[in-house]
Amino acid sequence: MDSGYCKRFRMEIDLPRSSVPLASLPSGYQLVPWNEALLDVHARTKYQAFCQEIDAQVFPCLGELAGCRRLMQEIRRKPGFLPEATWLIAQRMNRYRGINETQFAPLEWCGTIQGVMDRSGIGSIQNIGIVPSQRGGGLGSVLIGQALSGFEAAGACHVTLEVTAENIAAIRLYQRLGFRRSKTIYKPIDSSLFRDGYDSSI
Repeated sequence: MDSGYCKRFRMEIDLPRSSVPLASLPSGYQLVPWNEALLDVHARTKYQAFCQEIDAQVFPCLGELAGCRRLMQEIRRKPGFLPEATWLIAQRMNRYRGINETQFAPLEWCGTIQGVMDRSGIGSIQNIGIVPSQRGGGLGSVLIGQALSGFEAAGACHVTLEVTAENIAAIRLYQRLGFRRSKTIYKPIDSSLFRDGYDSSI
Protein backbone atom coordinates (compact mmCIF):
# COMPACT_ATOMS: atom_id res chain seq x y z
CA MET A 1 0.00 0.00 0.00
CA ASP A 2 1.40 3.45 -0.92
CA SER A 3 1.00 6.63 1.07
CA GLY A 4 -2.24 7.75 -0.58
CA TYR A 5 -4.19 4.72 -1.74
CA CYS A 6 -5.14 1.27 -0.55
CA LYS A 7 -5.54 -1.50 -3.11
CA ARG A 8 -8.69 -3.56 -2.68
CA PHE A 9 -10.35 -6.36 -4.62
CA ARG A 10 -14.01 -6.79 -5.32
CA MET A 11 -14.90 -10.47 -5.23
CA GLU A 12 -18.12 -12.18 -6.21
CA ILE A 13 -19.93 -15.49 -6.19
CA ASP A 14 -22.97 -16.75 -8.07
CA LEU A 15 -25.93 -18.32 -6.30
CA PRO A 16 -27.00 -20.99 -5.84
CA ARG A 17 -23.56 -22.32 -5.01
CA SER A 18 -22.42 -25.48 -6.74
CA SER A 19 -20.46 -27.84 -4.50
CA VAL A 20 -18.90 -25.74 -1.73
CA PRO A 21 -19.63 -27.54 1.57
CA LEU A 22 -20.79 -25.54 4.57
CA ALA A 23 -18.19 -25.20 7.32
CA SER A 24 -19.16 -26.73 10.64
CA LEU A 25 -19.27 -24.66 13.81
CA PRO A 26 -16.63 -25.69 16.38
CA SER A 27 -17.84 -27.15 19.67
CA GLY A 28 -18.70 -24.53 22.28
CA TYR A 29 -19.69 -21.89 19.72
CA GLN A 30 -23.11 -20.83 18.53
CA LEU A 31 -24.58 -18.79 15.69
CA VAL A 32 -26.79 -15.92 16.81
CA PRO A 33 -29.32 -14.54 14.29
CA TRP A 34 -30.12 -10.87 13.84
CA ASN A 35 -32.14 -9.18 16.55
CA GLU A 36 -32.68 -5.44 16.94
CA ALA A 37 -31.42 -5.66 20.52
CA LEU A 38 -28.06 -6.94 19.25
CA LEU A 39 -27.18 -3.93 17.09
CA ASP A 40 -24.68 -2.67 19.65
CA VAL A 41 -23.18 -6.15 20.02
CA HIS A 42 -22.50 -6.15 16.28
CA ALA A 43 -20.91 -2.71 16.60
CA ARG A 44 -18.67 -3.69 19.51
CA THR A 45 -17.61 -6.94 17.84
CA LYS A 46 -16.90 -5.08 14.61
CA TYR A 47 -14.76 -2.56 16.51
CA GLN A 48 -12.75 -5.30 18.22
CA ALA A 49 -12.22 -7.04 14.88
CA PHE A 50 -11.05 -3.99 12.91
CA CYS A 51 -9.68 -1.30 15.23
CA GLN A 52 -6.04 -2.43 14.82
CA GLU A 53 -6.30 -3.48 11.18
CA ILE A 54 -5.32 -1.67 7.98
CA ASP A 55 -9.01 -1.33 7.11
CA ALA A 56 -9.37 1.21 9.92
CA GLN A 57 -6.96 3.46 8.01
CA VAL A 58 -9.09 3.24 4.89
CA PHE A 59 -12.41 3.49 6.73
CA PRO A 60 -11.72 5.49 9.91
CA CYS A 61 -15.14 4.63 11.35
CA LEU A 62 -13.81 1.11 11.97
CA GLY A 63 -11.14 2.47 14.29
CA GLU A 64 -13.60 3.98 16.77
CA LEU A 65 -16.39 2.35 18.74
CA ALA A 66 -18.66 5.33 18.11
CA GLY A 67 -17.92 5.04 14.39
CA CYS A 68 -18.79 1.33 14.39
CA ARG A 69 -22.06 2.13 16.12
CA ARG A 70 -22.94 4.70 13.48
CA LEU A 71 -21.89 2.26 10.78
CA MET A 72 -24.22 -0.43 12.14
CA GLN A 73 -27.06 2.07 12.31
CA GLU A 74 -26.40 3.00 8.67
CA ILE A 75 -26.38 -0.65 7.60
CA ARG A 76 -29.59 -1.34 9.52
CA ARG A 77 -31.34 1.61 7.86
CA LYS A 78 -30.48 0.50 4.34
CA PRO A 79 -33.65 -0.46 2.39
CA GLY A 80 -32.11 -3.79 1.44
CA PHE A 81 -30.83 -4.76 4.89
CA LEU A 82 -31.14 -8.54 5.10
CA PRO A 83 -31.52 -10.06 8.58
CA GLU A 84 -31.11 -13.56 7.10
CA ALA A 85 -27.55 -12.65 6.07
CA THR A 86 -26.66 -10.89 9.33
CA TRP A 87 -25.17 -13.05 12.09
CA LEU A 88 -22.97 -13.18 15.15
CA ILE A 89 -20.86 -16.04 16.47
CA ALA A 90 -20.54 -16.39 20.23
CA GLN A 91 -18.56 -18.70 22.47
CA ARG A 92 -19.91 -19.92 25.77
CA MET A 93 -17.18 -19.60 28.37
CA ASN A 94 -17.10 -22.04 31.28
CA ARG A 95 -16.48 -20.61 34.72
CA TYR A 96 -15.40 -23.28 37.19
CA ARG A 97 -16.31 -22.67 40.82
CA GLY A 98 -15.60 -26.14 42.13
CA ILE A 99 -14.59 -29.63 41.11
CA ASN A 100 -18.10 -30.74 40.12
CA GLU A 101 -19.78 -27.40 39.60
CA THR A 102 -19.73 -25.57 36.29
CA GLN A 103 -21.51 -22.32 35.55
CA PHE A 104 -21.76 -20.77 32.13
CA ALA A 105 -20.45 -17.22 32.12
CA PRO A 106 -21.81 -14.63 29.66
CA LEU A 107 -21.18 -15.19 25.98
CA GLU A 108 -17.97 -14.01 24.39
CA TRP A 109 -18.76 -12.41 21.04
CA CYS A 110 -16.33 -13.67 18.41
CA GLY A 111 -17.45 -12.56 14.95
CA THR A 112 -19.96 -10.53 12.98
CA ILE A 113 -21.28 -10.33 9.43
CA GLN A 114 -23.98 -8.19 7.80
CA GLY A 115 -25.68 -8.33 4.43
CA VAL A 116 -27.86 -6.18 2.19
CA MET A 117 -29.58 -7.00 -1.11
CA ASP A 118 -30.69 -4.67 -3.87
CA ARG A 119 -33.85 -4.92 -5.95
CA SER A 120 -32.07 -6.75 -8.75
CA GLY A 121 -31.19 -9.64 -6.45
CA ILE A 122 -27.53 -8.77 -5.92
CA GLY A 123 -26.37 -9.26 -2.35
CA SER A 124 -23.48 -7.48 -0.68
CA ILE A 125 -21.57 -8.61 2.39
CA GLN A 126 -21.02 -5.38 4.28
CA ASN A 127 -18.52 -6.51 6.89
CA ILE A 128 -17.07 -9.82 7.98
CA GLY A 129 -14.95 -9.55 11.09
CA ILE A 130 -13.48 -12.02 13.58
CA VAL A 131 -11.90 -10.69 16.78
CA PRO A 132 -8.12 -11.31 16.85
CA SER A 133 -8.16 -13.90 19.64
CA GLN A 134 -10.60 -16.10 17.68
CA ARG A 135 -8.94 -16.12 14.27
CA GLY A 136 -7.70 -19.28 12.62
CA GLY A 137 -10.46 -21.53 13.89
CA GLY A 138 -12.76 -21.50 10.90
CA LEU A 139 -15.29 -19.01 12.28
CA GLY A 140 -15.03 -16.77 9.22
CA SER A 141 -15.97 -19.66 6.94
CA VAL A 142 -18.99 -20.40 9.11
CA LEU A 143 -20.20 -16.79 9.07
CA ILE A 144 -19.78 -16.43 5.31
CA GLY A 145 -21.53 -19.74 4.66
CA GLN A 146 -24.41 -18.73 6.90
CA ALA A 147 -24.73 -15.35 5.19
CA LEU A 148 -24.66 -16.94 1.73
CA SER A 149 -27.42 -19.32 2.78
CA GLY A 150 -29.44 -16.31 3.92
CA PHE A 151 -28.89 -14.52 0.62
CA GLU A 152 -29.87 -17.64 -1.29
CA ALA A 153 -33.05 -18.09 0.75
CA ALA A 154 -33.96 -14.47 0.04
CA GLY A 155 -33.62 -15.03 -3.71
CA ALA A 156 -30.23 -13.42 -4.36
CA CYS A 157 -28.54 -14.54 -7.57
CA HIS A 158 -25.15 -12.99 -6.92
CA VAL A 159 -23.15 -11.82 -3.87
CA THR A 160 -20.19 -9.44 -3.72
CA LEU A 161 -17.71 -8.28 -1.12
CA GLU A 162 -14.54 -6.19 -0.98
CA VAL A 163 -11.23 -7.04 0.67
CA THR A 164 -7.95 -5.21 1.15
CA ALA A 165 -5.32 -6.67 -1.18
CA GLU A 166 -2.83 -7.07 1.68
CA ASN A 167 -5.22 -9.38 3.51
CA ILE A 168 -3.92 -12.52 1.81
CA ALA A 169 -5.49 -14.91 4.33
CA ALA A 170 -8.95 -13.46 3.76
CA ILE A 171 -8.56 -13.56 -0.03
CA ARG A 172 -7.57 -17.22 0.09
CA LEU A 173 -10.52 -17.98 2.34
CA TYR A 174 -12.97 -16.29 -0.03
CA GLN A 175 -11.48 -18.16 -2.98
CA ARG A 176 -11.84 -21.48 -1.16
CA LEU A 177 -15.49 -20.66 -0.58
CA GLY A 178 -16.06 -20.02 -4.27
CA PHE A 179 -15.54 -16.26 -4.64
CA ARG A 180 -13.57 -14.94 -7.60
CA ARG A 181 -11.85 -11.59 -8.11
CA SER A 182 -13.81 -9.32 -10.43
CA LYS A 183 -12.37 -5.83 -9.99
CA THR A 184 -9.41 -3.94 -8.50
CA ILE A 185 -10.24 -0.76 -6.59
CA TYR A 186 -7.94 1.92 -5.20
CA LYS A 187 -9.38 3.59 -2.12
CA PRO A 188 -7.92 6.91 -0.96
CA ILE A 189 -6.79 6.98 2.65
CA ASP A 190 -8.60 10.09 3.77
CA SER A 191 -10.65 11.07 6.81
CA SER A 192 -13.58 11.99 4.56
CA LEU A 193 -14.13 8.25 4.10
CA PHE A 194 -15.64 8.28 7.57
CA ARG A 195 -18.73 9.61 5.81
CA ASP A 196 -18.83 7.77 2.49
CA GLY A 197 -16.97 4.52 3.12
CA TYR A 198 -19.53 2.79 5.30
CA ASP A 199 -20.99 0.37 2.82
CA SER A 200 -17.77 -1.18 1.58
CA SER A 201 -17.30 -4.76 2.61
CA ILE A 202 -14.36 -5.81 4.73
